[in-house]
Amino acid sequence: MNALLIEPGYKNKYPPLGLMKLATFLKSKEYDIVFHKGCSPELRDEFEWDYIFVTSLFTFEWKRTVETIKYYSLAKGNPKIFCGGILASLMPRQLEKETGVTVVEGLLDHSGTIGIRGEEAIEYCVPDYSILDEIDYKYPTADSYFVHFTRGCVNKCKFCAVPRLEPIYEDYRTASSQIKQIIELYGEKQNLLIMDNNSVASNCFSNIVDDIKDLGFYKGAKINGKKRVVDFNQGLDARHMTEEKMKLLSSLAIKPLRVAFDNIALHEPYERSMRWAAKYGLTQLSNYVLYNYLDTPEDFYERLRINIDLNEELGTSIFSFPMKYSPINQTDRKYIGKNWNWRYLRGVKCILQATHGVVGTQKEFFFHAFGESAEEFKEILSMPERYIIERVNHESISIPWRQSLRDLSVQMRQDFDSRILDQRYPNLGSNFPEVEELLVHY
Repeated sequence: MNALLIEPGYKNKYPPLGLMKLATFLKSKEYDIVFHKGCSPELRDEFEWDYIFVTSLFTFEWKRTVETIKYYSLAKGNPKIFCGGILASLMPRQLEKETGVTVVEGLLDHSGTIGIRGEEAIEYCVPDYSILDEIDYKYPTADSYFVHFTRGCVNKCKFCAVPRLEPIYEDYRTASSQIKQIIELYGEKQNLLIMDNNSVASNCFSNIVDDIKDLGFYKGAKINGKKRVVDFNQGLDARHMTEEKMKLLSSLAIKPLRVAFDNIALHEPYERSMRWAAKYGLTQLSNYVLYNYLDTPEDFYERLRINIDLNEELGTSIFSFPMKYSPINQTDRKYIGKNWNWRYLRGVKCILQATHGVVGTQKEFFFHAFGESAEEFKEILSMPERYIIERVNHESISIPWRQSLRDLSVQMRQDFDSRILDQRYPNLGSNFPEVEELLVHY
């Protein structure tokens, strides 16, 4: 049997773990395996396949994923074609209707998915790292062990896809034997990426930490003269954090410590966690900051500002990574939350373009990029795009422009906002000359 494993040609940081496990399983069944990223005329037109397996990532990659599936639907040999992964699990019926392929939902840990005997073992297979050598694309994290110590999440956040992808919370699974097999087959890896959705909620958290240290990722660990790093990639849940758990984390080669800060209501457990981290010497910190969901621009700004103030107070280096919310079945990135508008979202994107998507640690730079108050933040977001992105080059124009904006009366400001907030180009023709003078800058 011949099987073609395909990842669509989008850019991504992590290799396709599902396909890597599937490759191991199929090879154990003596299948001939080829892995490719993107569309290959040669693989489609010159070879006959019994099976083609396409993985999928986020739903906003709908167009590229569908195009890839349809491309390989024309392959020789009339192969059975399956698509699994995140998009496939979140939009299975839509994908089936659009492409006609068989969609595999959720994890490959049960029978009735791809119709091959023993398929319930795929989820627990050792990933086949060798397939990554078959393509030119280089994943930045390829020199890592990818493991799950838990599956699912105890929370059921409405904005999150995890309850659909992994509905049952698995409290603990050991990764030791799998990593030992990876070492035997593919050599030692530099880093450890923990792909859990909520490790810190586990009742076996101390066992997880012990396992990580036993695997060689204790604080100060090195290999080949380089420091090793353990990364809880999805971020830790401050609501389930305790001082004892933070103390355990400080015994690991963790850099950075990632903690989620999804809404302003979490500020107390979040700040408490940051103080515990500083107490136990974890000063390289990172957090995911969700916006465009139920939050407002004001509380988004406040969460970013809290990190700046904590850095100053605790001597930490907390970097924020704003994450724009889109509904889990959205096929593009155009969603606008009920408390946001097109202009503000575009403004955030313009600011982050200059900072490469990261909110840094320095107060002076933060004030320049985001403003010294939530009101000034919204003022910056309202500016023409070039004034935001090329701030220094346009200060001679943008500074008087902003002063003119502040000088508007309440009625004038309402008229101004109605003309610029919901679209890229303003609606000209205001009855107020002061407003019209601001609008021509767009």
